[in-house]
Amino acid sequence: MGRVTIKEIARRAGVSKGAVSYALNNQPGVSEATRARVLKVAEELEWMPNRAARQLSAARSETFGLVLARTAKTLSEEPFYMGFVGGVESVLGEKSYALALQVVPDVQEEMATYRKWAAERRVDGVIVVDLRVDDPRIQLLRKLELPAVIVGDPVLADGLTSVWTDGRSAMNAAVEHVASLGHKAIARVAGPPEHGHVWIRDQAYAAVGRRLGVQLRIRHTDFSGEEGATATRELMTAERRPTAIIYDNDLMAVAGLSVINGLGLKSPDDVTLVAWDDSALCRLTHPTLTAMSHNIVAYGAEVATRLFGLLDGAPAAAHLYSTPVLVIRDSSGPPNPR
Repeated sequence: MGRVTIKEIARRAGVSKGAVSYALNNQPGVSEATRARVLKVAEELEWMPNRAARQLSAARSETFGLVLARTAKTLSEEPFYMGFVGGVESVLGEKSYALALQVVPDVQEEMATYRKWAAERRVDGVIVVDLRVDDPRIQLLRKLELPAVIVGDPVLADGLTSVWTDGRSAMNAAVEHVASLGHKAIARVAGPPEHGHVWIRDQAYAAVGRRLGVQLRIRHTDFSGEEGATATRELMTAERRPTAIIYDNDLMAVAGLSVINGLGLKSPDDVTLVAWDDSALCRLTHPTLTAMSHNIVAYGAEVATRLFGLLDGAPAAAHLYSTPVLVIRDSSGPPNPR
């Protein structure tokens, strides 16, 4: 038998094609008895919707877009985006949507991708990550009238719908934790300073350091394991090395732990380590890593849900997803007097 058509379903159910359309699309206009009869016939015939026809009738592509302006190597190593994309896909799959994922070298290429997608109507909306300070993508998305959910703090989203985690409170908790153990010389291995969430953490880090009266140092990196390792080596071979290090992601924290072991030092005896994001990596190391933890898969799912909400007419709004929670593990300890 060839492809099952609405006409065939209508013939077998003894109703009009219009009634079949109403029933299959869960629209008013038919009785519940007719709807049930049509759905039963469609199931018996193993009917599947014609995706192309649905897209034309709804003027939608049934696709969301996500552009990642990072190197492929960094992306392949970083656990955050594997979990985040998995969460996005879990929601898209329920609604038979696809995810167009594009990896580009920089923000300019990302913006070019948005222009192309908008011109070709390739996507119904986009998820925007790694928000920058004074981000040029915001105004472009407004101009293109492309529905977007910003993954980042609302102070940087300029009124667009955003889903965010409270990086300020989380950084306060991280510094307060190591300070409570007695650490006075604290360092942070951070991401790129132009990234909005890194900028917010930078501000919170400096403020809590002043409040607690502790000495702070910072090394900005590209989030990669290589640069995390290099920054850790520089810090731990300095004349006055820190007794605690906070990392902006777990990949750099694991790389830093490897460097520390290679220098003949131990955590937490010689240095307390705190990671961010808390993937499985933090629980597989020895010692296990203290981390600022939140559910990254659920975070991605929430972002996708909010984007569907925009398509359904929800007004732009800021949605606080979570404040990362401190999970204390074996890499935390008091400073060792030297």
